[in-house]
This record gives sequence, C-alpha cells and structure tokens, in this order.
Amino acid sequence: MQNSLKVAKWELKRNLKNKTFVIGLFITPAIFILFFFLGSLFSDSDDTDTAENMTVYINEDIGFFDEIESINKEQDFGWDLQTTDTPQSEITEVDEPYTAYLFINEHSLEENRIATYTSEEADPLFPGQLQALTVPLQVIKAEASGLSQQEINQLMEPISFVEGTNQGEGGSPSSIEENSLFDLDNPWETMIPGVFAGIIMLSITFTGMAIFQSASQEKKDKIAEIILSSLTPSELMQGKIIGYFMLGLIQVAVFIGILLPFAIWQTDIPILENLFVPRTIFFVLIALLSYLMFASIFVGVGATMSDVSSAGNLQGLVMMLPFLQFVVIGPVISNPDGIVATVSTYIPFTAPLTLLIRLTLLDSWPWIEVIISVAVIVLSIYVFMKLAGKIFKVGILLYGKNATPKEIWKWIRM
Repeated sequence: MQNSLKVAKWELKRNLKNKTFVIGLFITPAIFILFFFLGSLFSDSDDTDTAENMTVYINEDIGFFDEIESINKEQDFGWDLQTTDTPQSEITEVDEPYTAYLFINEHSLEENRIATYTSEEADPLFPGQLQALTVPLQVIKAEASGLSQQEINQLMEPISFVEGTNQGEGGSPSSIEENSLFDLDNPWETMIPGVFAGIIMLSITFTGMAIFQSASQEKKDKIAEIILSSLTPSELMQGKIIGYFMLGLIQVAVFIGILLPFAIWQTDIPILENLFVPRTIFFVLIALLSYLMFASIFVGVGATMSDVSSAGNLQGLVMMLPFLQFVVIGPVISNPDGIVATVSTYIPFTAPLTLLIRLTLLDSWPWIEVIISVAVIVLSIYVFMKLAGKIFKVGILLYGKNATPKEIWKWIRM
C-alpha cells in the first residue's frame, strides 16, 4: 500500500505541475460565472425598470384588506398597499406609472369579476400575482352563501391527477403514492444533495478518464519497465486510481469553492441548510463507487494501448461507457418509477447516475431497489478490479501495438 501511495503522490504532483490542468481548474467555474452574468445582462437589458414596486390602491367593503396585506407579505410581491375611497366611476385611466386600483365589493364577488385599473407602465408579473387573491375571495363568497367550513374545504380541495391502478377498487386518492419531487414541502432538501453529488460524480469520473492517457504515455515513453522494477503492477494500478481520485476531488473542491459562495450571493436558494444533511453522505458514496468502477475499467484498458491517438474500436467503446448514463437521463427524469428507470438501476454502467437521479426526485425511496443497485455496483467494482489487474499486469509491458480482444481475453484467463 505504501508504494501505491507513492505512485498516487507522483501522479498528483505531475498533474498539478501541468499548466493545462491548473488552468482548466479555474477556467470551468469562470465560464459558468461568465455565462451567468451574460444571461443576467441580456435578460435585464430590456427590463431595467421592472424592479419598481407596484402601488396598489384598494377600494373594498368586505373586510379583505388585511388578507391582501398578508398575501403580499407571504408571497413577497413588494406591493405598496393603500386604501382609497375614490369611486370606480372616477377612474378612467391610471396616469401614474406602476400603479393599480382594485375595486372589491359584494356585487363584484357575485359576478366573479374584480374591476382592475392598471397603468400602462406596470410590472409584467402583476396580472399573475393577482391570481393569488382568487382562492381567499372564493372562500369569502362560499362563507356568504351559508356553506360550513368542512364543505368549503372540500370545495376548495385541489384535484390531482396521479398514476395508480386502484382508483376503482376502493382505494382513496390519499392511498395512491405520489413519488415526485414537486410533491415535497421542501424540494431543495433532495435537489441540493443530488446536484452536489452529481458534480462530484461527473468531475472525478471524467478526471479518471485521464488514466487512459497516463498508462499509455508511460508505455510510449518506455518508462513502465523502470517503474515496475521498484513495485508490482498491482501497486502501480492502485496508485494511479488513488492519484486520479485525489485530482478529481481537487477539481471538485476548486469548482465548488468558487461557485458555492457565488450561488449563495446571487440566489435565495437555501443551499447550506440543505447541503449538510445525512442523505448527502449517501449520495457522495454513490459518486465514489461510480468512480472506482469506471477507473478500474479505464486503467485496465488503458494499459492495452500503445497510444491514445491510435486507440482501436474496443478501447474507443470503453471510453464511451461513462456517457452511456446520459442516454437514459430523459426517461428517468420524466418517470423515476418507470420501467426504463428501474432497469437502468440494475445495469452497472448506468446504475450510479440513474440511482442518484431517482433518489433525488422520489419522495419515498424504493429501498429494495436501492440495496440491489448498490450491491450491483460494488460487485461490478470487485469484478472489474480483478479483470483490470490481470490485463494491466501484461498490457503495461506490451509495446508497439494495441492489444486485440483475443489477446485481452487470453490475459484474463491466465
């Protein structure tokens, strides 16, 4: 193990002294920030005046003003609410910018039409914000008609369309499981840990792809024999996996260290409150297992190539394995409980990202599927490590040509 750590340290130092790698560390988060500012610049260029708050004059005789104030505060509309005795007949047009008049009375409730007068220059979100007053007004109307509170609650209860097979078999709507991120009271509770673990997974996995280049470069420079005179092929392979794992973590640390403060500064998303939670540990564990699985494949197949630029069809297909996960992202996101999502959870090459997405989107976790999926990933790591060790032991000393599938199969059977 000591020799493996020495190899890892050597890989770490060699890459950290590489200008391309160091520049890439900071270029990626810088590009994200640049695009954020460009997007904000273009989106705000035509709406620089929309930040003004609306002044809303309320003329009502049903005792609804306090309710409007409460809604304005809860929804953070930013309205400047004022009461007015000006009759509706005197309002023909509103000359003051960002100003509106609402006339609410029993007659308007009966007709379901609230007279509204808005200035030409107004917040474009204002018409949509007014819809927040609809339900409270309907409650007032229902109470005036003599309905009981229970009848009003039943009347106001929203109708949901959910997947289920027992609606006509005595099952109540509440018995139908609604596994959706959007049904959660706090969607950020699972979204933030999922995104955090996803960043770690993709960063260290793609960094691990550099093992291809590392193994073939040592063969190309003919230094593999010198290195193997001081340690075993297994120690060299383990050292490379550990070294590139550490490089991936450094890349993640720089990426998050720059973007996390920026995201906290620019958004109102409760990132820190939902990041340091127990589920984050489990999500990160899935990301680490994903790296170990793909790294074991990369280091083994990388030893079969004389040069990355001359990779054969087999090596090219192996390099595409991490991207196989992206093929199923669409179906998994649209239906986390669907057949595609379930099957992808059991396939080693798609299981890590699929499992991460499903656990992020689902309200209740299918623990049996989760346990089976993790077991599949762990078993795959064990098998691929064993196979990679056999391939690496012979392939690292093969010069001048890429190994054929027949030769690789022969090494595995040795």
